[in-house]
Amino acid sequence: MDLTTIGVKVGYAVETTAGTKPAAFTWLKRCKSVGGIDLSIDNIDVTALEDKIKQYALGLQDTGGNWNLTFGLSDAVVTALNSMRSAYAAAKADGKATWFVVWFPDLANSFYVVAEPGNIPMPEAGVGAAAELNLALTINEYKGLDTAIEPAA
Repeated sequence: MDLTTIGVKVGYAVETTAGTKPAAFTWLKRCKSVGGIDLSIDNIDVTALEDKIKQYALGLQDTGGNWNLTFGLSDAVVTALNSMRSAYAAAKADGKATWFVVWFPDLANSFYVVAEPGNIPMPEAGVGAAAELNLALTINEYKGLDTAIEPAA
């Protein structure tokens, strides 16, 4: 049966050892949506003069560099995001990266992304609407699927 998004958790962790996936992740509660990461492929033109049809070789995959996480606005969310941003800043100063995990309850693997979070944005405000933060991150490296680690509070 296909999976649903019920129970999905998003978390972050800073590297203990530079270049190595962390063993535990902190759950970022109240995440409402996780932007997908598309992997477009560059096609390298390798056509020679004698070719009658263009020839291509597989090029690099491209994430586009941008990734978004949306959260419901509350003091608890702002505190958690500020803690994450502080951990990121300390890790970066120490030459280490910040990893993010998207964990599905019934999937043996989780999705991993090494990314840098932007500033906490001001949400839109409208009549009768939920206040939501759309946190923008810059993807340093898409790691993809690996053994699942469930984020903990």
